[in-house]
Amino acid sequence: MCGIVGVLGTHEVSPIIVEALKRLEYRGYDSAGIATINDGHLDRRRAVGKLINLSDLLVHDPLPGKSGIGHTRWATHGAPSVTNAHPHRAGSVAMVHNGIIENFRELRDDLIAKGVVFETETDSEIVPKLTQHLMDGGMGPIEAATKTLSYLEGAFALCFLFDGEDDLIFAARKGSPLAIGHGEGEMFVGSDAIALAPMTDKITYLEEGDSAVVTRAGVQIFDSSGRLANRPVKAIKMDNARVEKAGHKHFMAKEIAEQPVVMGDAITHYLKGAPPQIALPDAGLDLTAFDRVTMVACGTAHLACLTAKYWLERLSGLPVEVDVASEFRYREPPIPARTLAIFVSQSGETADTLAALRFCQGKADKIVAVVNVPESSIARESDLVLPIHAGIEIGVASTKAFTCQLSVLVMLALKAALERGHMPVEAVQTHLTTLRSLPGMMNAALTLSDDIQAIATKLAEARDVLFLGRGPMYPLALEGALKLKEISYIHAEGYASGELKHGPIALVDKQVPVIVMAPRDALFDKTVSNMQEVMARGGKVVLITDSDGARLAGDGTWKTLIMPMVPDLFAPILYAVPAQLLAYHTAVAKGTDVDQPRNLAKSVTVE
Repeated sequence: MCGIVGVLGTHEVSPIIVEALKRLEYRGYDSAGIATINDGHLDRRRAVGKLINLSDLLVHDPLPGKSGIGHTRWATHGAPSVTNAHPHRAGSVAMVHNGIIENFRELRDDLIAKGVVFETETDSEIVPKLTQHLMDGGMGPIEAATKTLSYLEGAFALCFLFDGEDDLIFAARKGSPLAIGHGEGEMFVGSDAIALAPMTDKITYLEEGDSAVVTRAGVQIFDSSGRLANRPVKAIKMDNARVEKAGHKHFMAKEIAEQPVVMGDAITHYLKGAPPQIALPDAGLDLTAFDRVTMVACGTAHLACLTAKYWLERLSGLPVEVDVASEFRYREPPIPARTLAIFVSQSGETADTLAALRFCQGKADKIVAVVNVPESSIARESDLVLPIHAGIEIGVASTKAFTCQLSVLVMLALKAALERGHMPVEAVQTHLTTLRSLPGMMNAALTLSDDIQAIATKLAEARDVLFLGRGPMYPLALEGALKLKEISYIHAEGYASGELKHGPIALVDKQVPVIVMAPRDALFDKTVSNMQEVMARGGKVVLITDSDGARLAGDGTWKTLIMPMVPDLFAPILYAVPAQLLAYHTAVAKGTDVDQPRNLAKSVTVE
């Protein structure tokens, strides 16, 4: 959440910064602004709402200068308003901030007692106010900004600009990501590489606690102890086409459609040879060395972990505990010896997941990251990284990252089954051969889009929707409900089918659609019995099943969607497609902002 861009350029930076901020829209925001230095003078422009509002403002009230910083704000402390929008300014200091300053009230009260006046409702304003106060006491810009960092508690990525300093940006990170981009006579700062991709492919990622003095000649990076740090410059090959909609109306539609390709990429990366074998990175992973697995994640990634729990326990015999990261980190659970800890995150920067990982360091025997960004904080702080190869995901509602997470996790479960002697080699190879054909099945599932769109026009009229599933389809029911409420704002809940009579059936009437995820598996008959209970009470059932399931379920459903036949093991991956399409088409029918739903951010880098 929130986006930061800084540019020390050779051309006018306002349009460059606005374009870079557009590439960070996926992070979520409700206001935006930029500040520049022109002829030594600091000035800024800010606007509430979408970036087009800031662009319009800049047409009528231009902001010249070849040095600048920009920000998209997702409101935490203080409502969205021009006053609360970034950059914040105090005298000769302008600053943008991603994160939360937890001790801002204490610091603010101290400065107010010294006569400093505050204008905003935000926690962020304390940073430039404190820096300017220190400069008023005789410190230079870099010294004052560095000293300010020592007072701050919480999480932050910070970028400073100073009046009279047209060749200086000061940046720092603690708990929120920040990257430095290297150009020819130009330097850049950004929340992630996506923002900087059109300007440079040479990136330095700041480590936890780092600060950076950036000039057009280069960057000096200091670690948390104030020592010069040698952080590597990495060449980032960014496929700019993946940040475009490529003819689709929304990024979410594009990313749903990309799933057969990117899932094929993920499978190809890990499966080698014929018959296929699973090849993990060189660091290796001895899955016989563990007695239990702890999996930690947030949101959709957490639901991927719940699915993997079924796979790992059933296939390998390893007991698995799955935790929501925001609870895990404060619960401080015991981590017994011989524990494998797995952390799953699309961005690799999810604040709660990263904090949970740090809690496990030195306790778990091995820490594995399943991420989409191999250079992310979670990846860098893990013992082993398993990239999911989903490519850039812009839509806030995760789609292709979810199915790629599942693909990597099911391969990990099969490798554990083989290494631990719970499944013969031939059986594992049969599953892996089937896995290679899954992208083709996913292509077939995507052809249901028109049928799902027709259902969605009616679904859009509902106030409440229930999703039901059994076994590994239960986490998918949770995911289907999450997707629907995320982007259509319809209240939706996912339940294990067997829990229907323990409460949810009280909600069922003719106005409540019930989505039943039921491939023809070992639990199918039980799921159909639950479905019949819904229909007996007038519930409108949308049954998602295969041809055998449709034949055995009989009549009485409101709608039935016929999926390709797929082995039980891989059904949660394939059936994610209709769940995503139902949410997408319902949101389109309702006219909501599909890619940037209200109040949500793509990457949750603060609590």
